[in-house]
Amino acid sequence: MRRADRLFQLIQILRRSSRPVTAAEMARELEVSPRTVYRDVADLIAQRVPVQGEAGLGYILDDSFDMPPLMLTPDEIEAAVLGAQWVAGRGDPVLANAARDLIAKITRVVPERLRPIIAHPATGTRPAAAPAAAPSADRIDLARTRVWIRDGRKIEIAYLDQHGDRTVRTVWPIILGFLDDTRMLAAWCELRQDFRHFRADRILAATFIEERYDLRPAALRQRWRRDMEKRRARERAA
Repeated sequence: MRRADRLFQLIQILRRSSRPVTAAEMARELEVSPRTVYRDVADLIAQRVPVQGEAGLGYILDDSFDMPPLMLTPDEIEAAVLGAQWVAGRGDPVLANAARDLIAKITRVVPERLRPIIAHPATGTRPAAAPAAAPSADRIDLARTRVWIRDGRKIEIAYLDQHGDRTVRTVWPIILGFLDDTRMLAAWCELRQDFRHFRADRILAATFIEERYDLRPAALRQRWRRDMEKRRARERAA
């Protein structure tokens, strides 16, 4: 790997991490020695790249750093196209169209020599053939649900559980999960006073309420993740 490419990769590693990254971690990814990483980090700092930290503790890139757009690598193109293909086959209509538009935009901006990676990729996803994955099976507007998740607003749903019992619940939507055969809405349920997961194809009706819940969406999501980690830990211990 050329030194210029290695310096760019170092910046990329630091940009994608929210915590300090040690020289040993970067050295393993770049397949070089920690001493080389120390030298490269010193060169970046000398070039006024705002890298903070020190040897043994790790390095972090200041949030104020802004790097001009650079051409995607072949692996980055393949990763983006693979993800977009999966969403195009399994997302709701709005997301599916956005995924196709993304592939078209990538195709237009990459050099001609890289376009075969998009036209004839070395990776692929399994076609979404399960009937439950069809958008018509969902009785909730998933595009609007995503807006309510971002805004931190409540949704009232009429839900049919696995036993066939119908309930009406007010939920604080957290995240939409797209699985191979269905879609799931994770939410805080006011009725149960706990986190619950609802299959989109079992939601009989949905009313989008303008009222916001009391937490920031990011804080609610963090609580849900901690709850999920505790549940998984209990399952492993059982």
